[in-house]
Amino acid sequence: MAVRVGNKVQAQVTRVEVGGTVRTRRDYLAAEEPMEIRLRAGGQQRTVAVTMRTPGQDFELAAGFLFAEGVVTAREQIQQIRYCVDPDVEPEQRYNIVTVWLDMPELPELATLERHFFTTSACGVCGKATLEVLEMRGCPVLPPGPQVTPEDLCCLPQRMRQEQPLFDRTGGLHAAGLFDPQGRLLAVREDVGRHNAVDKLIGWALMQKRLPLHDAILMVSGRASYEILQKSIVAGLPMVCAVSAPSNLALALAQQFRVTLVGFLRGRRFNIYHDVGRIGLERNA
Repeated sequence: MAVRVGNKVQAQVTRVEVGGTVRTRRDYLAAEEPMEIRLRAGGQQRTVAVTMRTPGQDFELAAGFLFAEGVVTAREQIQQIRYCVDPDVEPEQRYNIVTVWLDMPELPELATLERHFFTTSACGVCGKATLEVLEMRGCPVLPPGPQVTPEDLCCLPQRMRQEQPLFDRTGGLHAAGLFDPQGRLLAVREDVGRHNAVDKLIGWALMQKRLPLHDAILMVSGRASYEILQKSIVAGLPMVCAVSAPSNLALALAQQFRVTLVGFLRGRRFNIYHDVGRIGLERNA
């Protein structure tokens, strides 16, 4: 029987070494639970999304999701964020429901969020959004800068990896980290979903009044998907780096909004898929 311990779950596993031993032991798994995001404004309340996430930094996740989707555009529009206190909800489920109070006379237009009513931890909006959405929302092409050296860039994965305690215990989480142009870590968040980890970072920056992040670098474990580029552009991030490859839609967004897109950032090597201008390169003759 699995036992929940904070944001991880302890379970019994059978470890097999082919040609060697078979033994039973206790191990940890990353917790994955649904989180319902509710909005309240002008005496109205509505559920806008249910996402599968790793519990932890739930308020940042809600704030970042709402900002990335254009429901809120500034920290001042959020009055407060609280867990559910509805007595009709079972106590163990109240921490899976987050309500965001908005400083608005009524609920904003939410038609664009219909595709999000249920999202998995793995695929975000599953590519249903189009390249025109960001232009329709008025997201500008990102300005030049910052300048980053290849040496500082190569240090990002290891520096982020050193700040992943839950991954150390479970081995089953994605991470997203924010860095300054000198490679200093600003914040890191973990989650079973890549896009959730990015939303948590954006929510952190929003609540700290750090947006837009024109002078920061985003590093993500795994691949750079369309959803991650979309969220990065909304947050004003000019550079996105990934351990693995980007998708073709991610590249299209990088080209459209002048994002420096780096993939396969491992050890002393990386690929630049778009906009080498922010990385100080000395080309071989």
